[in-house]
Amino acid sequence: MKCPYCQYPDSNVIDTTADSHGGIRRRRECKSCHQRFSTYERPILSTPMLVKRDGTREEFNRDKLLQGLRIACAKRPVPAIALERLASDIEAELQKRGRSEINSRIIGDLAVKGLKELDHIAYIRYAIVYLRMDDLHTIRNEINRLLSEEEN
Repeated sequence: MKCPYCQYPDSNVIDTTADSHGGIRRRRECKSCHQRFSTYERPILSTPMLVKRDGTREEFNRDKLLQGLRIACAKRPVPAIALERLASDIEAELQKRGRSEINSRIIGDLAVKGLKELDHIAYIRYAIVYLRMDDLHTIRNEINRLLSEEEN
């Protein structure tokens, strides 16, 4: 692992911890400049190809999913770790299905479900684009449905 400060190619591992998603966090110290930094390792498992609405196929891109989640949560009190966890959960769910291709709608459904639990405003933002809510009445109906669920 190259040092992010001086690019020296070797470092000492000071501490290693595992997280609940199978990843490993390592605290390192550069052998040259003695700066400390952390690395995160997670297993690379195969993810299925996504079949988009128009029939095209593309590889699952965790960063693209995370970017969409971040946009929905912009200026909302949602911790970055919660978004990372949601993206990891969605990726793990895709891998568990064990299929070579999967409809992109499944990812959207999982993202909407996760955002609904995290933050209702972020959920509405994401749902407007994902569910193609293109008029105010549809958006109002969804907000009213959320409010009635919250009251129960």
